[in-house]
Amino acid sequence: MLLSNYVAVLIKVFFLMTPFFALSMFLTYTADYTLKRKRSTAVKTTLAVMVISLLIYWFGEYLFKVLGITIDAFRIGAGVVLMLTAIALVNGPTSSGSGAKKVDDDVQDITVVPLAIPTIVGPGTIGALLVMGADGGEMMVRISISLGIVTAIALLGAVLMLAEQLERILKRNGIQILSKITGLMLAALSAQIIFTGVANFMK
Repeated sequence: MLLSNYVAVLIKVFFLMTPFFALSMFLTYTADYTLKRKRSTAVKTTLAVMVISLLIYWFGEYLFKVLGITIDAFRIGAGVVLMLTAIALVNGPTSSGSGAKKVDDDVQDITVVPLAIPTIVGPGTIGALLVMGADGGEMMVRISISLGIVTAIALLGAVLMLAEQLERILKRNGIQILSKITGLMLAALSAQIIFTGVANFMK
């Protein structure tokens, strides 16, 4: 049970983070960086994403209590936002279309904004993590889910660390194709979230 939760969350969160879109944006933002600076940025971004994601997962449910929102209402809303993200990926977002700009690292630290948020942890990801956290469960289950989240983000960090090598192997077109495939996976995931919310409302 715990192992199945861990594996399921690992796969789900990895796709939620849109790794290949994140890779494309990372390459754009760090185009003028040295290899050392790129790797430092990748590590900092990965740590920022881990902290943000775990905070959302563990403490996001209190937002529902404060705002008086039901989990199923949020499921539907989060599913719709995630579906829009999926559609954008399938339609082939580009660095120029997303407003990406090369940033001087001496002027602005890009690890939290815009890389961690909103490139990797966007509205759809935040919504999905909030839903996962609000679903609750025993402490051991929540710990296994947390480990799945951390592992998925660590894999994403490895993708960013190997950005230059992956770009040489896949080329930009290859990365965009993988982003579209990620979009299809997110579309299926968002549909499931929406259907679950609607089904619970109909009971």
